[in-house]
Amino acid sequence: MNVVRIGLDIAKSVFQVHGVDPHGKPVIRKTLSRSQVCEFFAQLPRCLVGLEACAGSHYWARELGKLGHDARLMAGQFVSPYRKSGKNDANDAEAICEAVGRPNMRFVPVKSEEAQAVLTVHRARALTVSERTALVNQVRGLLGEFGIVAATGVSHVRKLLAEIGAGGKQLPILARETMGELHDRLRALDERILAYDRKIEALARQSEPARRLMAIEGIGPITASALVASVGNARTFTNGRQFAAWLGLTPRQNSSGGKAKLGAISKRGDVVLRTLLIHGTRSVLRLTAQKHDQKSVWAEALKARSCANVAAVALAAKHARIIWAMLARGTDYRSAAVPA
Repeated sequence: MNVVRIGLDIAKSVFQVHGVDPHGKPVIRKTLSRSQVCEFFAQLPRCLVGLEACAGSHYWARELGKLGHDARLMAGQFVSPYRKSGKNDANDAEAICEAVGRPNMRFVPVKSEEAQAVLTVHRARALTVSERTALVNQVRGLLGEFGIVAATGVSHVRKLLAEIGAGGKQLPILARETMGELHDRLRALDERILAYDRKIEALARQSEPARRLMAIEGIGPITASALVASVGNARTFTNGRQFAAWLGLTPRQNSSGGKAKLGAISKRGDVVLRTLLIHGTRSVLRLTAQKHDQKSVWAEALKARSCANVAAVALAAKHARIIWAMLARGTDYRSAAVPA
């Protein structure tokens, strides 16, 4: 069978295959079960296989790579324009097959098992933090029914719960017992988050690229380890601007007739990475007024022209370009900070 390119539409149990020959003529249209996928591709000659980047796609890309195929992942928004008619598995596989053969298509880096294992720790930590936030909001809402108003922030709720446990607030016995149980749950979540932080810090110390990234202002173990695990091979991106666009930190364009119109950032890509970078730059901007290096002077001038939020996003985009250069070229961070 002379097949050179295949589009594979994956799902939980049903997989659709669409393959074409060197002339673009369809030669394979087949539906497979999960247990049949590896056996089917093992019998095919080495070819280009396209998949949409979704849940489980990195696993299948690695498995197909072990069989000798060139498996490439693409964002779903880049595949949709190649779908000819209604959405179904067969049309999706055909669109993937067409999209993966385009010479200017952008591909998603395939993550290794080790990188995905590191990201599981980050996702578990994020889940625990969201659970703690929900618990704190619930406590503030319950106490508000008794006329006790807690200030915003986890630390204020901890202090208030400790005061209630010591008998400092007038509450019914049943409500006091419930607050004590919620306080115990809050302490347990704090300990779990601290354990995740220590584990991530240890992982960052063991990673040489993460140690180099932590030299950048506003980037700590959590951000550095998440970046290294998510990016993989930085040479997949042509330049730093493409990497910043992958993170959704570049302006959205609506240009026509030679008139360039730039709007807010596109917010594409990984929300967690973009959030970590922007939160890191917010902490950096608190100290730029005390420094006279070129980057700090530029950030202060941008804050004066616009606002702190715009400066934080712009500095995050600049850091994204620096991160790409360090990861792609294997260089260290060169800081030009000069004290005031």
